[in-house]
Amino acid sequence: MALRFTVQGDDEQETAAGLRLLLSLGLLEKLPPTDMISNGWMARAVPRTTKAPVREDRGPSAG
Repeated sequence: MALRFTVQGDDEQETAAGLRLLLSLGLLEKLPPTDMISNGWMARAVPRTTKAPVREDRGPSAG
C-alpha cells in the first residue's frame, strides 16, 4: 500500500503553506503546488521509506 498525503488550497500560497506543514513532519515532497484547472491547487507528500522490519503478528498485543 502506498501512502500519499494531499494538501488542497484556494491558491498557490495557501497550498505551499500546507505542504510546508507536511514537510515539517518529515514527509518528502512528491508533487509541488500545482494548479488543478479551476479546482484549486494541490500538492502531495509521501513518507520517507524505511528499512524497519515488518511485524508478522498483526493481532492484539499480548502485553
